[in-house]
Amino acid sequence: MSLYKKTQGRLTRQLTFVAVVVGAGCACYQLSTSWLLEAEPAVRIGVPVAIAALITWLAFRAVNFPPFAEFLISVQAEVTKVNWPSMGELKRATIVVIVAMFFLGFILFAYDFVWYKVLSLLGVLQV
Repeated sequence: MSLYKKTQGRLTRQLTFVAVVVGAGCACYQLSTSWLLEAEPAVRIGVPVAIAALITWLAFRAVNFPPFAEFLISVQAEVTKVNWPSMGELKRATIVVIVAMFFLGFILFAYDFVWYKVLSLLGVLQV
């Protein structure tokens, strides 16, 4: 039950643990409000709580399992090397992507419209 290299990759492992536990909590809530809705209150509450506790324990063990912990440690080390863009660069890149998506959408619409008209005139499409 000890922590594997507890000072390395700490943030990444904590966030991974929290993400797994939150996902499990949402799944257990969904379980209690759908499949177990007709069950007795002890079953409707007890089964999801037991599953959530099991998944929480498994998530804790997973983030401290040496091969997986080493992976998360290396992920955090690589993320610290990333050269993150400034706010100005981010805005310009976002505008480029949005304009490109609208342009490609227009091009696809035009191709679709032209082929629709051609195939309709040839009698292949009967609308």
